[in-house]
Amino acid sequence: MNKNRKLGSNRRRPLIQMLSLLAVTILLLAACGQAPKPSTATGNSGESATSPDNNNTPSSNNGGSPQDEVQEEPQEDPQDETQEEIDPIKEQLQQLTLEEKVGQMILAGVQGITLDKEAKQMIAGQKIGGIIFYANNVTTLQETAAFVNSIKQANQQNPVPILMSVDQEGGKVSRMPDAVESVPSSRKVGKTNDTALAEQMGALLARQIKLAGFNVDFAPVLDINSNPKNPVIGDRSFGNTADLVTRMGIAEMKGLRSEGVIPVVKHFPGHGDTSVDSHLDLPVVKKSEKQLAELEWIPFQAAVKEQVEAVMVAHILFPKLDPNYPASLSKVIIGDHLRGKFKYNGVVITDDLSMGAISKNYPLNKATIATVQAGSDILLVAHSYESAKTIFDTLINAVKSGKIKESRIDESVYRILALKQHYKLSDEQQATGDVKQLNADIRSWRKQVDAR
Repeated sequence: MNKNRKLGSNRRRPLIQMLSLLAVTILLLAACGQAPKPSTATGNSGESATSPDNNNTPSSNNGGSPQDEVQEEPQEDPQDETQEEIDPIKEQLQQLTLEEKVGQMILAGVQGITLDKEAKQMIAGQKIGGIIFYANNVTTLQETAAFVNSIKQANQQNPVPILMSVDQEGGKVSRMPDAVESVPSSRKVGKTNDTALAEQMGALLARQIKLAGFNVDFAPVLDINSNPKNPVIGDRSFGNTADLVTRMGIAEMKGLRSEGVIPVVKHFPGHGDTSVDSHLDLPVVKKSEKQLAELEWIPFQAAVKEQVEAVMVAHILFPKLDPNYPASLSKVIIGDHLRGKFKYNGVVITDDLSMGAISKNYPLNKATIATVQAGSDILLVAHSYESAKTIFDTLINAVKSGKIKESRIDESVYRILALKQHYKLSDEQQATGDVKQLNADIRSWRKQVDAR
């Protein structure tokens, strides 16, 4: 609009007409003072239909009125927010079939020292998410590394990289070949009361298993050895006080992490006060929640605060907490305490479901349903391909029958995928490390432990 021309012609008109036109002009000027809403519409020329004159609209000193900014943001933000909210883990999860998701929740053992046809079928058919090696799977370093690599190669047909795990604690629980220098027990390292040595221990253990291509270590042990008659923990623990076990255990966990190996703390809620070996039968600990909170739970709570990647749950019955199910199958212990009160959102792994504590007291299919309903993410089952198949079939049928919601499966698989993505696992990863240098480093470290 040309304001000067309109006002110039009004000077030659009667006063009433001039005032009327002036009023209209004021209204028009007021209307021109509001910026039009942003538009992405284009005219025939292909340019934006929004007039460039809008840049001259009267505004505040900061370059635009607050109202203008409020009007523009809703048009621009949704696309930006959509881009920011893309979740690669959720995207990967949505691409998996039910069978592939259930497979991720199984960590199974294998037989022998080479990849047999049953193991190949387990990987191809059940698409299991992880493998655990025991002493009978280990020979020379080169042969063990070749076995691990053959499993990774077989899994490359599946959409998610596989966890390759082992119990490498040091002391009597060691799976490495004789060519690799030994690491002393946690108790011996605990006696030094030196967290720096414990952290180095974790790093050395990680370097050991990386020589064969493993990416998960079931360590550190966070059990407090409060019962001297304990037949299963003993020197696997750093000591008999919560403070010592917490400080040394967390340090070892950090050492494992530092070398890119996934640590799994164990055995929640605490295996240190048992008089029965859960490999053979079901231990019963008649402690109250208050008693557990004052001792056994302290190291695990510290690990949760340090955002521990994975927690292994023990096959121990705590009748004062749950009279019906051992910890590994208990919604009270896993769901209400570990997930609820501890606020733990990481991966929960059962101890081996083929151990006597479970196999003598609970059918495997019922134990499978119970532990998933309780909140477990990964079901560990060793020594039997048939057992792994039973777990797989049980979970598939439970989802299809509505006994377990697929959304519950998704919760666990999301955590598993998040862990694998965080550690950037790949089935193409090879065994790494220099055994001679590692052995020299272990000997040097061991001298420091012995000197204390």
